[in-house]
Amino acid sequence: MFAKILAIKNICSYNEAMSTEMTNNYIEEYTTQEKLQILADAAKYDVACTSSGSDRRGKKGELGNAAACGICHSFASDGRCISLLKILMTNHCVYDCKYCINRASNDVKRATFTPQEICELTVEFYKRNYIEGLFLSSGVLKNPTYTMEKMCETLLLLRTKYHFNGYIHVKTIPGASDELLAAAGYLADRISVNMELPTEEGLRTLAPNKTMQTILDPMGKVRNTIASHRMAIGKSAHMERSKGNQFLKQSIFGTESKKQFADGLVKEKEAVLGTENVVRDDVGAYGSIDQGKNHGTGSGGSVTGETDVQNTIANLAAKMNGTVLDSALTWDNAYQLAPLDMSKLKRRFAPAGQSTQMIIGATGESDYTLLQTTQQLYQGFDLKRVFYSAYIPLNEDKVLPQIGTPPPLLREHRLYQADWLLRFYGFQAGELLSEEKPNFNELVDPKCDWALRHLEQFPVEVMRADYETLLKVPGIGYKSASRIVKARRLGSLDYAALKKMGVVLKRAIYFITCGGRQMYPTKLQEDYILRNIMDGKEMLPAGVKVPSYEQLSLFDDPRFSV
Repeated sequence: MFAKILAIKNICSYNEAMSTEMTNNYIEEYTTQEKLQILADAAKYDVACTSSGSDRRGKKGELGNAAACGICHSFASDGRCISLLKILMTNHCVYDCKYCINRASNDVKRATFTPQEICELTVEFYKRNYIEGLFLSSGVLKNPTYTMEKMCETLLLLRTKYHFNGYIHVKTIPGASDELLAAAGYLADRISVNMELPTEEGLRTLAPNKTMQTILDPMGKVRNTIASHRMAIGKSAHMERSKGNQFLKQSIFGTESKKQFADGLVKEKEAVLGTENVVRDDVGAYGSIDQGKNHGTGSGGSVTGETDVQNTIANLAAKMNGTVLDSALTWDNAYQLAPLDMSKLKRRFAPAGQSTQMIIGATGESDYTLLQTTQQLYQGFDLKRVFYSAYIPLNEDKVLPQIGTPPPLLREHRLYQADWLLRFYGFQAGELLSEEKPNFNELVDPKCDWALRHLEQFPVEVMRADYETLLKVPGIGYKSASRIVKARRLGSLDYAALKKMGVVLKRAIYFITCGGRQMYPTKLQEDYILRNIMDGKEMLPAGVKVPSYEQLSLFDDPRFSV
């Protein structure tokens, strides 16, 4: 996809003049097209394929919108695929993370976009209908605050001078000031703080310039600011993830009081950092989530005051040769109200929520550790998504897998499936895995792997089982489970009806009965079920070797058993 972008040379024809700038002692003399080639390629390791979650429509006189089907792919709030220009602002970096191709010690081509260049690229690509939004990340240039300021300048230019109304996902820089973090939230649709590694020990080993504290603190601040805005307009403090799963009575996203909402941050940080590293103030975890005129910016997750954010954006505009702020960014004197009525704000704070990314395979953490951290992030920080990125060995280092080691793509896929079970199926991380069984069987999906280890809970009678129980059956998704619950009120069901409802019978027949009968006489044995599922040609990536199981005989085939 990046090759396709680079092939369109006329997009960059407007800025063929050579630009020279001194950054981190590197002299850059690249055209915009050459910068695009370097920085688009450098951005491919940031994972960002997700629903935008934003419903802002197009406006007269504005470019783009974040709701229409609107180089990487994401999804609009109505489910349609949209394209994003995915680039780094710079691949210069003062950090020396061992896993990163752009680390300071690597000898690679370095380039830096100016805010003006990013805006022109975005608009030119949009006008040609190649993209509908922007994904912007960056290396750390000089220091986190300086880098974040340049990124905010870029977003401000796009929203004001260029009137860009499309979807923007920005990766923030841990360690930047609270005001710049909040400004980014008001200017973008989704913001991310990359965790990269699930444990403090992993960060110490591979990313000595980062700490878990500097990563979790901005996550807490973003969570509380999003919650305050949602509560101010009468919505739940929590992000909405599963509108279609209304029958699920209880999951890890249950309704919480304000105190429980704040306490979730403490529990998460205690689990990751240890009790002695967690600071708690008088109001709750990391400051208040209540509405007020000027929230403090104390340890961890308080809401940055809107007056501070407005001043920050005004200061950015002043540095940009007097750029006039667009009316969409003003606060209508809302900050003069007591208490602050954030429903008066013309821009919502990060309406598409926040996300993070964890690298898979660079360190030795088990699937159980990764899922536990994922669940704690969902519960404690209300993340919209946690992304997993299979580590591709690019750097020589004794603590990393050797160059040439295949990336764990199948493991990444299984973790995404398990993440789906956490978010939409009511599973807990401790149910799916344990310290005794810390990793998934990669040959089958995680729900099937769980069911094979809990055969005592099967078979399930579909005419009587409650919704939560149906969700745990391999081959039954949350949509088909809800259809079963509705349809069985009107009459009895059979296997033909289940198939029409979307039940994947090649998996489900081993774990269910319908009207007290199995579809075929089958054995409720782990080896027997696994053999038959694998004989059904489970979709696996090329090159994955399936271990040989006992030969399936005619008498073991469920189609011929008597």
